[in-house]
Parts: sequence; structure tokens; C-alpha cells
Amino acid sequence: MTKKTKPKVAFYWCASCGGCEEAVVDLGEAVLDVVNAVDIVFWPVALDFKVSDVESMPDGSITVSFINGAIRLSEQEEMAKLLRRKSRFVIAFGSCSHMGGVPGLANLWDKESIFRYYYHEAPSLQGKDGGEPVMRVKVPEGTLELPAFWDTVKALDQVIDVDYYVPGCPPTPQLLANAVQALLAGNLPPKGSVLAGTRALCHECELNSTKPEKLLLKDLKRVHEVRIDSAKCLLAQGVLCLGPVTRGGCDALCVRGNMPCTGCFGPTDEVRDYGAKGLSYLSSIIDFNEEKDIVRAMEKVPDPVGVFYRYSLPHSSLRRKREVK
Repeated sequence: MTKKTKPKVAFYWCASCGGCEEAVVDLGEAVLDVVNAVDIVFWPVALDFKVSDVESMPDGSITVSFINGAIRLSEQEEMAKLLRRKSRFVIAFGSCSHMGGVPGLANLWDKESIFRYYYHEAPSLQGKDGGEPVMRVKVPEGTLELPAFWDTVKALDQVIDVDYYVPGCPPTPQLLANAVQALLAGNLPPKGSVLAGTRALCHECELNSTKPEKLLLKDLKRVHEVRIDSAKCLLAQGVLCLGPVTRGGCDALCVRGNMPCTGCFGPTDEVRDYGAKGLSYLSSIIDFNEEKDIVRAMEKVPDPVGVFYRYSLPHSSLRRKREVK
């Protein structure tokens, strides 16, 4: 009797904080079920695999690669392209690979300005000029090489073809488990689908019933300025919560912790630009007529790009800041 071959699975970490790798561990005991059901052939953050191991595999032999993180360095782009070639399916795992994520906010600057600050102007240098990293340096043992630092941060699908997306910062363990189960069962939605909810987060939020039918705000409050009533919609309390414009599927975990949704699951299918949708929604619920009142309210949003494009700048219509000449 021929032994059934397990599906081969790879995990790889690009420009991100590592939270997506923690989401795998957060499966808890269920991770054992995943390990028993699949053959993990590449997971450098947890197991001793080498790039050469992947290079030696036949093209298309990996069933699915879960790639988290944005693309910032040449090495990350090379690995994404290698895993794409070796995999039947590639899943953009987490906000950074899905839309560019928090690392994508670096697109407000360029390589030159980033290096100038961190290696020459940063307060931590204490007046000393730091040397910038060089890509190649010769040592007695040979030549050491660093990856190139790209000028622009990109989402994964701006570099390779992506089959599915699992959103979140990080994705919930349940979303990961659902994705693995769907792959194992062959029960997959159309290519390009986001493997999460299809409606806005408010539809699964327990506080949705306390949100007024016609919500009009006379003021905006930052989280530290108000004592949150855990039984009342955060928007109704004047706290900017992006639940109405954010895809559901996270079970409103942040709101349950008395923190507003910041949009890590990204937009629903019909929305093209998440930040623009968020700005549009905010303008529809603030009830101001005087310019001074509008200015006062917007002072409570001191970093508009960081609020409305926190996870999606590289994937937005803006993509990055450009110098006007």
C-alpha cells in the first residue's frame, strides 16, 4: 500500500515585526494537528532550513507558502520569487504582505532620507556621524554581502502573483487554521479572495446595537482622553473606530479590549482605497459647520496618514510620497 504524501507547506518572514510567526505558535495544541497533517519543508524562523533546500525542490512541489511581511530588501524579493516558483499556492499572510502594513509607512520617505537620519542625524548618535552600511565588503574569508535596501516598500502582490490573502496584524490563529483546513480539503474560494469576513467589522461587534442609527459627532476624542464605557459603541463615545470601513473576521478582539479598530484587516471587497474610505466615513459623521470646530476636531487626528493608511499605504492609490519638482 502506497503511503499518502503529505502536502508540503512553507513559511517565510519578510519585513514585519514577527507577530505573524507568533500567530502560528498561538494555534496552541492545534499546531500539532497542522504538523501531523502537513510536511513543513521551510520555516527558517523555527526550524533549520537553508535556501539551498528550497532551490533543490522541483518547481510547484510545495503545496502552499505562507509569506508574511512587506517587501523592503532585495533578499525578500528574491525569496518571494523563489517560493512563488516552487509553490502551487502563495498566501499573503498578515497585513504587511497583504497591503504593505506598518513598514509601508516608510514610503513617506525614501532610502536617502531614511539613511541620512538614522546614520547621520538621529539623536542617538550624540553628535557622531555614523557610517552607512555598504552592500559588499571584503574580509580575509571572502566577500560579505548585505541585501539591497529598496527605495519603496511593496505589498507581496506588487512583486509576485498571490493566490489568497489572510489579513490581520497579526491574523488570528482561527483564520490560519481555517486557511490550512480549506487547502487540505480542496475547498478553496476564487483566486484572489481574502480568507476572512466579507462584511464590515461592525456586523460582528457586540457593541453595534448601541451605535445610533444616525451617528453625528460634535467632537473627537483620543483614547487617553476618555474613560471607555465597555458597553457602548466607541464611535458613539467620540473615539475614532474604523470598524465601519474594515473587513470583519477578527471577532472584534481590539474593541473587546476597549481599544478602537485601527483597520488591520483592510477594506471589504468593494472598496478600492482603504484610507480614502476611512476619510470619507469620518467626514460623513462629524457634525461641524464652523472652520474652527473642524480644525479643533482634526487636531485629534495628529497623524492622518498613520491613522487612515496605517496598514495600506503601499497598496493605496497614493503608494508613496513623491517630491514635486
